[in-house]
Amino acid sequence: MFHLILYQPEIPPNTGNIIRLCANVGAALHLVHPLGFEMEERSLRRAGLDYRELTRVSEYVSLEACLKTLQPKRLFALSTRAERSFFNETFLADDAFLLGPETRGLPLEVLAALPTQRTLRIPLREGNRSLNLSNAAAVVLYEAWRQTGFQEPVRNT
Repeated sequence: MFHLILYQPEIPPNTGNIIRLCANVGAALHLVHPLGFEMEERSLRRAGLDYRELTRVSEYVSLEACLKTLQPKRLFALSTRAERSFFNETFLADDAFLLGPETRGLPLEVLAALPTQRTLRIPLREGNRSLNLSNAAAVVLYEAWRQTGFQEPVRNT
């Protein structure tokens, strides 16, 4: 099962869309506080539809708490500051992906704490700044899922 970690997400519809995405690819969603919204916010619920019940969503007070609980074998940070394209990586079924807040991305100290080869970017046309958070999550999760043969995750219920 893939793990998607959102570090301090700010926009409720993005997180709602990502809840729906995670349900459809079988990924677990991890939200690192502070959040820019309440989990019961109407726009989050509307974007996530009824997929909230189909997605494992966990919340953490800090990134450190999240990583201590998850203990991912491999953690990849996605950033426009990274040099290496995520298309140059081979993903495994239990990989974790870390994405930053919509307006500022991951802090430099978070990126610096990871090995350079674990910091990846999504290629963009010259002069463009970034993708929408839910679109970036979808691109990465679907590529990782494709690479692992679209295998169904084992559900821990």
